[in-house]
Order: sequence, then structure tokens, then C-alpha cells
Amino acid sequence: MVLPDLAPERRVVAVIDGPIRAGSVIAVSPLMTSARAGRLAVACTALLGAAACGGGELTSPSSATGSSGTGTTGAGVVRLADDLGGRRLLPADNWWNQNISGAPLDPQSDAYITFIGRTRQAHPDFGPPPYGIPYIGVSSSQPRVPVTFVSHGAESDQGFAGENGYPIPDEAKTQPNYIEGGVPGGGTSGDRHLLIVDRDRWVLFELFAARWTGQRWEAGSGAVFDLSSNGRRPEGWTSADAAGLAILPGLVRYDEAVNGSIRHALRVTVRATNGYVWPASHRAGGTGGALPMGARLRLKASKDLSGYPSIAQNILRAMQTYGLIVADNGSDLYVTGATDSRWDNGVLNPAFHSLTASDFEVVQLGWGS
Repeated sequence: MVLPDLAPERRVVAVIDGPIRAGSVIAVSPLMTSARAGRLAVACTALLGAAACGGGELTSPSSATGSSGTGTTGAGVVRLADDLGGRRLLPADNWWNQNISGAPLDPQSDAYITFIGRTRQAHPDFGPPPYGIPYIGVSSSQPRVPVTFVSHGAESDQGFAGENGYPIPDEAKTQPNYIEGGVPGGGTSGDRHLLIVDRDRWVLFELFAARWTGQRWEAGSGAVFDLSSNGRRPEGWTSADAAGLAILPGLVRYDEAVNGSIRHALRVTVRATNGYVWPASHRAGGTGGALPMGARLRLKASKDLSGYPSIAQNILRAMQTYGLIVADNGSDLYVTGATDSRWDNGVLNPAFHSLTASDFEVVQLGWGS
């Protein structure tokens, strides 16, 4: 089996004779980082659980708590892939929401694109479960629970507005697709992002490497963002993302894409980075010639979008208007979106794969600061 639509360095291959079963040998490319390998192992685990990887269906976000995608607890309604009433995340003048279509090019734009590789294809790093990063909407009555930070506690937020803890619903302990990777409780491999929006207080809680141990919630790092303000992380601080940025405001979300209202930049990864520039606050590499965290890519205005399906046009138009912000090390030109059973990879993959690095340009580093 070859997992579909993954770059070579993220591909998982199993050589088998007959149906895939638990215990099948999976060979991971030596080019893959341990974190990426872990993420793929989680993905393959989810596939193996689906009727021998061929006859069954992957669990959708909605089926985790019911056909409506909601779960009702004593704390109120918990919604996976919450449309949040169509409300825009963060103020209109936030860096995620800035129109950069007229921003100047960086003098080194061509060199940065060459470093990525001019023929490198773009790829949608999202789709139906377990692909992409899920997010949850909760009410203000959702209880806060303590989180133990095991890696970057000094750069993590313990809570918000004097109240300790994160509003993690109990469903995340036992139900799939609440945490990135699809494993109930998070498991122990992959990035395991857990994103939660308090709809009433309009606050975003994000965790990296989240997991339920059976006794407590742990995470590598965590950050809380007031969605009504432009608060930035302290210089040198990470968040739940390597660049120190919020994750959810940069995800391609289905409801936005299908309605044609993507009004923000998109999160993108590259294989290596070199320092950071505004709006990022944290570095995760020093590779000469690579883009820094916080750099902005923009799909060239000359790219004709008329031949694409409407949902793809809406996504690519956002790349021309708001651009993409480098937020993590990963695979080159992997654009991050929200996990959603409604995504059609038959539409997304051809559209993204038709784009190469040469279709993009780099906006002046630190523009808008």
C-alpha cells in the first residue's frame, strides 16, 4: 500500500500479498523526520482500522459525536469543525487578515523560490480524517482542565484571564478526530495539535503534542490567543506552532472555501527555515538560503484561476490576496487545512498539484510590521 498524495519524503509503503492487516510491515523513508514518521504512522493506524484499508470508510469528524458533528455535554455543545457563525478570527488588521496583493517583493524572492525548487508542487495537507488539523468549538461553560507542559513550559500559557487550564472536552479522551492524527486521546506520535475556540469569550486555545495519559492531559507547548486583539507572542517564544503564531487563523476551512469567503492568509510549511521575521516570534532552524519563519509567499496575480472548480478558485484566490505564511518546518509548499469529511481530494489534489514554486513570489520580509 502507498498512502495517497504524499510527497516522497512523507510516503509510507507496505509491501504485502493480500489484505493489509495489523502487524503489516511498513517501511518509512530515511529522509523523514521522526515527527513526520510518527504522523504517518498515526495516519496508517487509522487506515488499518478501516476494514483492511480498502473496504471500509474512515471515521469522519461528524461521526465522532453524532451525524451533526456536535456532542452535548453538561458544559454545553461541543462542535467539531464549528463554523463559528461565520465570524472572522482576529481583527481585520491582524497579520493573518492583511491584504498583501500590493505588497512589495523581497529583493531575494527569486533566490528563495530557487531554494525551494522551482518545479516543487504545492500540496493540500488536509482532507477527510485523519488528514489535516481538527478544531473544536465550545461554550464558555466548558470546564477548564489543567495541562502539564513537558517540553516548553516556560514559553507556554497556563490559561487565560487568570483562570488556569484549557477547555478540553471529555470527548477528546475517547473519540477519534478531536486531536490531529485522529487517535482518541492523541496517542504518542506526530504533532497532535489540539485547537479549541471558546465561542462565547472569543478565545483560542492551542496545544502541541497533546495527549491524555489516563490520569492527566500533557502537551509539549500551549498558547492562548484573545481573538479580539492583535496580541503577539513575546520575542523568542514558541506557541503550539514552531513560528510562535496561532494555527487556526491560517487553516483552510471547508465552510469558508465552499462559500467563497476566505479572507486570511494560509499556513504553509517548508523543509527548512532560517531564523524568523515578523509576525513570527520563534525560530526553528538556521539553514542558509532558506526562508525564515513568518515569511510570506504569494501566488502570482498572473496565475489564471478561471479553469479551476469554484472551491479551488476560492482557495487559490486567497493565496493571491492574503498569501501564505511560513509557520513550521515540514514538506515544501504543504498548505495546512482543517480536517473535514466534506473535503473532496479529487478536487483538491489536482488543483494544488498544478501549482509549482515558480508560480509563487516572496513578499518583502517583515512587511506590515
